[in-house]
Amino acid sequence: MAECDLRHRFALAAFTAAFVFIAGVTAFAGDMPQENIMNTHPYVGLWVTPDDYIRYELLPNGRYFESRGHRERVYHGEYRVTGDHIDYKDDSGFIADGEFRNDVLYHAGVMLTRG
Repeated sequence: MAECDLRHRFALAAFTAAFVFIAGVTAFAGDMPQENIMNTHPYVGLWVTPDDYIRYELLPNGRYFESRGHRERVYHGEYRVTGDHIDYKDDSGFIADGEFRNDVLYHAGVMLTRG
């Protein structure tokens, strides 16, 4: 009985991991170039934490750079905005997301405002 429960938990974990991976990959698959759309998008620009330690540059061409402390452009990749939701895909393959609410970007437990 316990072995069956363990197999079910493993199968659920594998399914969840596959779903998250596929959702992240498809968020960027088959998209048209975003440059024309993002040139005038209200979320393009610099976003910073209150202590200015973390800084995100959302570029009009759908690319981003993340700086931390004195290290400039440590992470980089592409992003897509759908409504108030943002999906990131780092050039290393790492995926993440965030949400804009009341001119604040919430991402991975961090709050960023316009820089």
